[in-house]
Amino acid sequence: MCGIAGVINGKLSREELESALLRMQQQLHHRGPDDNGIFISPGAAAGLVATRLAILDLSPAGHQPMATGDNRYHIVFNGEIYNFQTLRDKLEEEGETFNSHSDTEVILKMYVRYGPECVREFEGMFGIAIWDELEQTCFVARGPFGVKPLYYHSSNGRLIFGSELRTLLFSELVPRQCSASAVAGYLLFGAVPEPLTLVEGIKALLPGHYLRWVNGEISIQKYWDIQFGYNPDLSSNASEIVREALVESVDRHLVSDVPVGVFLSGGVDSTAIVALASKKIRENLRTFCISFEDPQFNEGDLAARTARHFGTQHSDWHLDSQTAKGLLANFLACADQPSIDGFNTFCVAKLAHDQGFKVVLSGVGGDELFGGYQSFELVPRIVRASRALNAVFPVRSAAALVTESLAPSPRMKRLGQYLQNAPTTAAAYWTVRGIFTPREVQHLLPRYCSSHGDSDFEIDTYVPSQPELEDEVSYLELTRYMRNQLLRDSDVMSMAWSLELRVPYVDRKLLETIERIPAQYRLATGKQILLDAVPEIPEWVRDRPKRGFVFPFDQWMMDEWREEFQRIELESPVPLRRWYQTWSLFALENFLTRLGTS
Repeated sequence: MCGIAGVINGKLSREELESALLRMQQQLHHRGPDDNGIFISPGAAAGLVATRLAILDLSPAGHQPMATGDNRYHIVFNGEIYNFQTLRDKLEEEGETFNSHSDTEVILKMYVRYGPECVREFEGMFGIAIWDELEQTCFVARGPFGVKPLYYHSSNGRLIFGSELRTLLFSELVPRQCSASAVAGYLLFGAVPEPLTLVEGIKALLPGHYLRWVNGEISIQKYWDIQFGYNPDLSSNASEIVREALVESVDRHLVSDVPVGVFLSGGVDSTAIVALASKKIRENLRTFCISFEDPQFNEGDLAARTARHFGTQHSDWHLDSQTAKGLLANFLACADQPSIDGFNTFCVAKLAHDQGFKVVLSGVGGDELFGGYQSFELVPRIVRASRALNAVFPVRSAAALVTESLAPSPRMKRLGQYLQNAPTTAAAYWTVRGIFTPREVQHLLPRYCSSHGDSDFEIDTYVPSQPELEDEVSYLELTRYMRNQLLRDSDVMSMAWSLELRVPYVDRKLLETIERIPAQYRLATGKQILLDAVPEIPEWVRDRPKRGFVFPFDQWMMDEWREEFQRIELESPVPLRRWYQTWSLFALENFLTRLGTS
């Protein structure tokens, strides 16, 4: 696990390039405190930097940037390739020899032998950059789900990339200009939708894509996407298929040369991971949890009971509002981009870090794969009802205007907005998941982005054809909410504590194994297929009503944290009816002020 960055064709002197790379490397130190390195090509046409968190092959042989023996290719790599040993065995059969036991060297030799399409063979999470000194080209790739972030800026033949947005900013080679479209997208969703970032000109390389820089031009190629299918023959043994795929995924994610822990809440997803991981690590499996005084939010007692059941060594941090408030400034400073989430991961990651851990598993992705959110019921219902109203469009239009104007709740206002447009699944999904309405965004934009002009962010309605509406919701949850918010926050907030967070549910091989199970089984109410696949889940978790792992933000912001948020509420040009709306503006304002992008 590392932080990576680079400058290609910067048109800088060697000294200027080295200075820029050192600034970028400094911003990546928290992602890899164990080692660091810089490569500058002989003609200063390319520069690469890496900071290393040693997980596989702890020896100096895993140092990055890593080069081939002839110094033609140089690689920097962030992530883990879980099938690297299988790929290494295959390469050795073909005559390759290795100088390390790292997955980085396997990636490099796969690229040399097979070119860009080698990424199709990698099972894991990754951001990769490879410089070819002979051809003077650069290859940059991001993993299928986007577990590891990768940002780039390209102009006038120059390419700059890095693991975090701030990495590019601190190169001092990118203008610090606010992106009105990104701010609008953030206000709509509570997280900046990729490929946008809050800085104009910096983009996220989309998951399942690779980029090639040749002669000052970039080209981007998609190599993977999510595609659900429908195979009724899989219905009879669906839980067995899920079981086998999950066991294999958890086993893959436990591959490490350092101890691996698990974030454990009171929910089904993390409990399933602990149940399966405890079979692989029979002694000394460590689990981590955050608990609260208020029983409405506290999952500590439930997690502790589960930990005792599976025999793990459990650590619980009982967090009160004053302690949490003391962490707030550091949390905001670590945020690479704002969102309405992330503080929970920041806190539990600190707990694991303070216990000396470098690697943890998380249950992120279980709800998206197995239908754990209300959206799986609400979105199809909204779409079907809206399509039925098409037959009486004047009635629908009038109802929409009245609903948007008079409804007291943000969700009902969004529903009114939705009914005025085409009844697509993506638009209905925004109705359920959104934060502000487009009209509210237009009132807010001038306050946060002076160069907004007539910017009008459009909701991305693209969803590849899927067998069922519920499959479309699963696609949207995986590629919108999970990717733009959960995965991004999980990566940044865990790496803020030099902690590698792995997500066994967010696994390409797992998805490709279960993707053709019909939605009526894979997405059955209550995540029944997951409960059937992992019968080891104890009844006190199995029978518990669905509840997300949330912090008591509403209470804290009304009481002990009031002074931090009161000004935001008073100065907002639109009414703030929910805590997450206030938080979103607070986080956005802090980010823009701190990084000077407004």
